[in-house]
Amino acid sequence: MRLWIAAVGRLRPGPERALIEDYRARVDRAGKPLALGPLTIAEVEDRKGGGPAAEAALLARAAPEGAVRVALDERGKAQSSPELADAIARWRDEGARDLAFLIGGADGLDPVLRREADARLSFGPMVWPHMLARVMLTEQLYRAVSILAGTPYHRA
Repeated sequence: MRLWIAAVGRLRPGPERALIEDYRARVDRAGKPLALGPLTIAEVEDRKGGGPAAEAALLARAAPEGAVRVALDERGKAQSSPELADAIARWRDEGARDLAFLIGGADGLDPVLRREADARLSFGPMVWPHMLARVMLTEQLYRAVSILAGTPYHRA
């Protein structure tokens, strides 16, 4: 199952990009034997200033047709790392070809996109800058792959 992150905004060179690239490479390497990956990051940008509704249309186009869509949203379900790993494995085992995580811009995700998502994931009640949310998500995807592979990265 291919993994996708569709996110609003362009990530500039710097420490966040370096962390994301490191975890993305780890996901690709460790996920291959588990039929997970590659991890692709699609960045979208609404240059016309249409707000969350315009961003939602761009995010929907960035995610592959038929993908399981997970919206990152503070109102979503907070999961433990093993619970996220189990969900990813379940979607893979149910035959999903693609799993797309959607990260909105500064104003969050459009309510329609949130409702239409197959799942909503929260990193807790705090609001995180979308650039840090990308770092946290790529780390959690690597952690999930590590859990599924039975490697010692995740120490519960």
